[in-house]
This record gives sequence, structure tokens and C-alpha cells, in this order.
Amino acid sequence: MGEGIDYSKLPRRDVLCIDVKSFFASVEAVRRKIHPLDAYIIVISDFERPGAVVLASSPKVKKEFGIKTGSRKFQIPEDPKLMIVEPSMSLYLEINRRICDIFRRFVADEDLLVYSIDEAFLDISATRKLFGEPLEIAKKIQKTIWDELKLVVSVGIGDNPLLAKLALDNEAKKNKSQIAYWSYEDVPQTVWRIPKLTDMWGISYGYEKKLNDLGIKSVYELAHSNPLFLKSYLGIMGLQLYYHSWGVDYSRISEKVESKHHSYSKGQMLMRDYDSKTEIMAVLREMVEQVCIRLRKYDMTCEAVSLYISFSKHETSFGFKKTKKLPRATNHTSEIALYFDAIFEENWRGELVRQINVSCEEVKPAEAYQLDLFGSIQSEKTNKIDNIIDEIREKYGKTSVFRAYNLSHGSTFLHRSGYVGGHKGASSLNKEEKK
Repeated sequence: MGEGIDYSKLPRRDVLCIDVKSFFASVEAVRRKIHPLDAYIIVISDFERPGAVVLASSPKVKKEFGIKTGSRKFQIPEDPKLMIVEPSMSLYLEINRRICDIFRRFVADEDLLVYSIDEAFLDISATRKLFGEPLEIAKKIQKTIWDELKLVVSVGIGDNPLLAKLALDNEAKKNKSQIAYWSYEDVPQTVWRIPKLTDMWGISYGYEKKLNDLGIKSVYELAHSNPLFLKSYLGIMGLQLYYHSWGVDYSRISEKVESKHHSYSKGQMLMRDYDSKTEIMAVLREMVEQVCIRLRKYDMTCEAVSLYISFSKHETSFGFKKTKKLPRATNHTSEIALYFDAIFEENWRGELVRQINVSCEEVKPAEAYQLDLFGSIQSEKTNKIDNIIDEIREKYGKTSVFRAYNLSHGSTFLHRSGYVGGHKGASSLNKEEKK
């Protein structure tokens, strides 16, 4: 029992945290009829860039070569065993959908929380009478996913989502069974023995430094700190970290907090340094249009825009980030583009540009949108045109209708039109490079 913490009074549920091992790389392995744990596959974001980011690597690559998510292409050694492949985002999304369908055989929708494309939480408290004890259910899910998709999954089991996640990350992923169970009673032998503060779910490197500055170097020391002392230095987050170190988490998967969109944004790392104003403006307008399409899709408007431009490494300054308030809420591409153009014109002095990020902010529902007296007719026409173009693209594809600047030199629209989530939607096995 913890100091001042009576576990008998805490809610106790049966929660699974499930992770597909090296998801992208494993899917690519299965695609090639290779066992995911035997593969030497690296999924990389872009073949053409030496600094391209590794999106996933198979377990053997991580263990034998130290190449993992976030590594760069130039760090990959020359070795004939290694197979470097392009991402197939459409395929990954389809496999994720099929995995979630398997989860729904064991829990209702309200007891399923998809945490990321390769990780999910399942609260089996209401259905364990149908399927057995938590360990039994974990094994059934493992077997079902293997039988149907040939993918290996790790499962953390806990009395709450926090303990399930900690069990997954700190034990299940490392043991032979790929399953681990952490309960309140196990906290001194499990949570307190987590080697690094950053191995605790929710402790970033920033918070690790802040805790280190307070003389706290381990989870055990965090658990035996004065909670009021932590609160005085770190605010409410200090208290949360303290209780997490005791395995305390009151959250319930069925009580999901609906996310509220405060902004819609898009970022793009350019394939080369751009020095032409015409080229930069073409890409900028393409990105603005894509964000505005999302605004209209979800029936939202924005009242402010923000532009971030990152310069080339060859420049002496990093870039700029500026925000403009709009005179009224809108989701019209032509209107919003004018303000992004203005920000760029006011702040760019001919520097080489390598990255562009656009954001529509202070978002609110379109029903609150008020037309001004004199511009209402023209605005209504613009709105109809935007909606018609959106409908055509939705039905016939992104490239069915495009603007003249999409054909200009430097435009990335046609090149990236097939991308999903910023990466290629599908890759061909015939195009793969082998090292």
C-alpha cells in the first residue's frame, strides 16, 4: 500500500493495452511472406532524400543494427540483409481497420480506444464473463490476429489504462510470451523498478530534467517525494506524476473526452531549397487549399491564420512564424489565401525556403458564420464554387479538378496527390531497393 493511498478504495478494471510489433515493417514482411520476427525490413519515408526518416524497422534490424523509428537514411549501413521499402499507408490503414474489427469481437465500441495506428486500449471488464480471465483473453486476441493477419502483438494488462500501458512498454514487449500483467499490488516490484523516468508513460525529457533539478532521478524517488512539494514546483502536473508513480489512474475508456478542433494545419518538408517566390507561393496556396477543404468537410470556419516558414540550413536565420487575425470567420479558400499571401510577402526577404507549415486557427462551427451586408452575394457565390469543387474531388479524385498554379514549376500537388498521411499510399514491390 502506498503512503496515504488505499488501493482498496480505487476503481479496479480489466484493461488491455495492445501493440502490433513494428507495425509498418511487420505488414511489409507479411506482404513478402516473411515472418515479422525474421525480417530485416526498414520502412523509410522517401528514397530520394539521404536525410529521410525511418518510419519503422523490424525487430531484428533494431536489435542487430540499432536502426529504429526516427533514424535517418544515411545512418543505415550497407548490408545485403537489409531491405529498404517505401511506406504503403493505404495498406496500413486497411490492416488497422481489420485489427480493430477483431478487437470489436471482444469489446463494445465504447470500451475500445484506438490510441494510434498500431496501439489500442480495450476495457474487457464487461465482457470477461464471455471470454475468460484477462490473460486468457489476451492470448485469444494474440492468436486471432496471428491466424488471420500473421502479425505479432504485445499485450499489457492492468487494473487501469496506465498500468496496462506501463506493463506493455516495460515488460510485455521484452518477454517471450509478449504478455505482462501489472496490478496495484505489484507497483513496488514493477512501476518503482522502471529504470528511467522517461520510460514512464507521460514523462517527457523536459519533465525528466525538471524532476532531476529537484533531485528526483528515478520512479522510486518520485513515488517517495512530497506531493505538495511537487505541486509547488510543477503545478497540477507534479501531483499527476506523483500519483502515476503509485500506479493510480482514474480514467475510463468508455468516458472518452471528445477532442475539440482548435486549429487545422498542414506541414510540408520540401524536396529541395526553394528560392523562387513563384514556386514558394504555388506550394503555399496548394497547402492552404487543402486545409480549407478540411474546414469545409467538417463544416468549420476559422478566425485566424498562422504561417511558419523554415529556411534552408544554408541561411543564417531559422525562419519566421506569424499570425494574422481575420476580420470575420470564413472557410473560403480565396479569402483565407489572401492573408497567408500577406504574411509571406511581409516577412520573406529572398531566403532559401525548406519547410512550410500553414494553420487555420480559432476554429468554430460554420453555423456561427455571419455574412457581411455588402459582400454576402459574392461570398455566397464563392462558397458554392468551393463546395462544387470539393464534391467533384470527393467523387472523382484529388486531381480531377486543380488550379493553374498546380501545374507551375515547383508545385508538389500532382506529385503528392496519391499520398496518405504525408506518405505514399501504396508502394510497388517491383520498385523496392535492396541493400
